[in-house]
Amino acid sequence: MDFLSNISPIFLTVTVLIIALIAFIAEWLPVDLTSLCVAVVLMLLGLVTPSEGISGFGNSATITVMAMFILSAGITKTGILNIVRDWLIKFGGKNPSQQIFTMGMIVGPISAFINNTAVVAIFLPIVEQWSKQTKTSISKLLIPLSYLTILGGLITLLGTSTNILASGIAVQLGYPEFSIFQFTKLGLPVFLIGLIYLSLAAPKILPARKPAGGESLSEDYELKEYVSEMIIPPKSSLIGQTLRSSEIQRKFDLDILEIIRNDVLFPPPLADKILAVGDILLVRGSRNNLLNIKDERGVEILADYKFNSDNLERENNSQEEKIAEVLILSNSRLIGSTLKDLRFRQRYNGTVLAIRRGQELIRERLGKVTLKFGDLLLSQATKESFIGLQTTRELLVLEEKNREGLRQEKAFIALGIILSVILISALDIVPILTASLAGVLLMVITGCLKPGEIYGAVRWDIIFLLAGLIPLGVAMDNSGTNQWLADKILAVAGNLSGYWILVLFYFATSMLTEVLSNNAAVVLMIPIAVKIAESIGYDALSFMYVVTFAASNSYLAPIGYQTNTMIYAPGGYKFLDYTRIGLPLTITLTLITPLLVMKIYGLKP
Repeated sequence: MDFLSNISPIFLTVTVLIIALIAFIAEWLPVDLTSLCVAVVLMLLGLVTPSEGISGFGNSATITVMAMFILSAGITKTGILNIVRDWLIKFGGKNPSQQIFTMGMIVGPISAFINNTAVVAIFLPIVEQWSKQTKTSISKLLIPLSYLTILGGLITLLGTSTNILASGIAVQLGYPEFSIFQFTKLGLPVFLIGLIYLSLAAPKILPARKPAGGESLSEDYELKEYVSEMIIPPKSSLIGQTLRSSEIQRKFDLDILEIIRNDVLFPPPLADKILAVGDILLVRGSRNNLLNIKDERGVEILADYKFNSDNLERENNSQEEKIAEVLILSNSRLIGSTLKDLRFRQRYNGTVLAIRRGQELIRERLGKVTLKFGDLLLSQATKESFIGLQTTRELLVLEEKNREGLRQEKAFIALGIILSVILISALDIVPILTASLAGVLLMVITGCLKPGEIYGAVRWDIIFLLAGLIPLGVAMDNSGTNQWLADKILAVAGNLSGYWILVLFYFATSMLTEVLSNNAAVVLMIPIAVKIAESIGYDALSFMYVVTFAASNSYLAPIGYQTNTMIYAPGGYKFLDYTRIGLPLTITLTLITPLLVMKIYGLKP
């Protein structure tokens, strides 16, 4: 590629950067694959060496984030966090402001030491059950849950991968590694500001998208018109056929949920069950499809099936069917596939009755719907099947996990390991990377985690995202792009005071987070902020803190931060609900955080 030698490295880097930004926003590929593509392109263009191109995989920040995911799994597998459910119910009260404040005082400190995505995954079903018990609309609680875990993650280095990545970038730029409590003095007041605001404003601003106390799932998903009973009369062409051979489910877009024969109920799997005269089939399908099968196969449609405790929502024993909501998590292999491609019914021994995507409710042609992160699947299965789903890190069943499956006898061992990692790192006895890896080994040796569980505990999408983004930061520094961008910004904002330059960076970084991701925003903005700080003689660490905090400042949309996407469908929210509650918080923190940085760390005004 000799022709590239005549092209400015800055021009090439900026071109790659712009294309990467467009790819991230357009979501042509998952963000982790996009970032890997960026790393490969940088190597092909000669903007980074091959060793620099793969340096993200061996970067201390990447390995530390990986270790923290595993340590968080050790906490969840031993059931420590389940204990706080009792505190939530005991002290939460029934007033929404009190509930949000209590929830924040519990999840905030936890999020300071455990990845906030894991915290939301654990607390989401707990809060759903709590809202039903207290007759509070869950729509009043879930956005505050997400925002409070984000704010809690700012208190220490361990709270989010963004903080750890920022520490790694600081080292690359020649500054000391951040300690665990490096910005706690800043994180605590920011958290308290957010907690007070959400406690007072959320109950008034957030609408009750879901009624207080919660509707039954069948009513919530409006299934009455989509689930019916049909009987096989003597002249039906289905007699003697199996569901598989008749192909009625594929041809008519139906799901056969149960077969009743002489008052005996046959639950799934039903594909090879031979149909007989008088069989009653419980069917999910549109009215038009039911009429079509009536005309072609000679069945009779009975009165509308009524959902109640004697029907779908039974919970008498593990073999009987029940329905529950299942959330698709961000690292799920289901994303980008359809239920048909996945053979969902065969793989999970359950049937999807409807899909909720934000405010959108999908009840027809479910097998052809391309699944996305945050989709909520209304599923019917046996209790045993749902217990199996609870063990996967790709799907989250929105009901409290059975404590029987937790290693509660190891709870205090896991807690001791986490506290030891924090203490040893805080005292600078060993680097945080070493302490966290030692903690991972202890989790396995002590039986808090099984060896095979450490692989499932890691959010590989985040790891590959970090590994692909780090070379971009290297390329921007090697090519002089950071300095070039810093000079351009200074030409425009050079006459501003230190405070307003910090405000400018906070605002720009938070906007990048909304359209890209928190990690991408840190990689792009910290080096530029440091260059500007060095050019005008200000404390570079203060600029890093502002960018790091702003990168987690995602309160305007459900797509900017993973925890916001997770609660989008369960809360029944509309897109603008986030903006309505998040805009005042964003403006407040944009103005106050730089001021706090100057007061706490002594930045020259």
